[in-house]
Amino acid sequence: MGNCQPTVVPYEDFDVVADIKAIRKACKGLGTDEQAIIDILANRSAAQRLEIKHAYFEKYDDELVEVLKSELSGNFENAILAMLDPPHVFAVKELRKAMKGAGTDEDVLVEILCSATNAEIANYIETYVYVHDRDLEADIEADTSGDVRRLLTLLLQGNRDESYEVDEALAEQDAVSLFEAGEDCFGTDESTFSFILATRNYLQLQATFKAYEAISGTEILDAIDKETSGTLKDCYTTLVRCAKNPQLYFARKLNAAMKGAGTDEDTLIRIIVCRSEFDLETIKDMYLEKYDVSLKDAISSECGGDFKRLLLAILH
Repeated sequence: MGNCQPTVVPYEDFDVVADIKAIRKACKGLGTDEQAIIDILANRSAAQRLEIKHAYFEKYDDELVEVLKSELSGNFENAILAMLDPPHVFAVKELRKAMKGAGTDEDVLVEILCSATNAEIANYIETYVYVHDRDLEADIEADTSGDVRRLLTLLLQGNRDESYEVDEALAEQDAVSLFEAGEDCFGTDESTFSFILATRNYLQLQATFKAYEAISGTEILDAIDKETSGTLKDCYTTLVRCAKNPQLYFARKLNAAMKGAGTDEDTLIRIIVCRSEFDLETIKDMYLEKYDVSLKDAISSECGGDFKRLLLAILH
């Protein structure tokens, strides 16, 4: 995705010893200096934060994560701990969390898998075993069913074309298959739609959606809306929005997390932490364009305390 801007980049004057001393000091004595922790961790890349974690242990023989767990609480603690996990470890924890307990958050599974490269998906499968001592595919199979299970299993195969070239003839052919299969393509056993969504690259899919609209006179999201329902509809909508414009998709997710009563802090943490080094600056632009309010202002009015300060620091 060509023109994506991060908000967090590697800190140029990185001095790991100075950082661990400052964090140690922030956690010592009465009360914790949360601002000092925010100033350091929100301005370091994920790789630099891992260096901090290792150096802290080497020097103080103390696990930084355990130290911070005992000092911090609530959403602020959750966000800081998310920042101290290697990104692929945080991703597999989120995958597991989406399946644990009552009900499964399939939308989160789709979001994580469809915004990952084939190599990242292979890495998630390995890391999942390492972190949870469980099999990701088996967990997904046990926790989902029908068309949704088939769609997730397809995504998990990590067979997306990564050439980023557009084959107009294929787009036309896929669009015709979708149109001719009618509602059969949006579900049922051998879903044409699931296969196309899970294996074509995003630029190719954009061309297919255009061709589909030209042939059918219907926007693809409207067709999904009409032909599917429930979880499958949510999953397809996520995939199509991600293919059309991932940054706009994430902006919408952030907005939905703050709408109505109560705030979905887990979603805010997941997207803001995960996207900070890829395209969070671009997500901010999309947010402002779509909602006419800046993401920072939205978060300022929804969140409070150290949690708010941390998110705003990551957003820069």
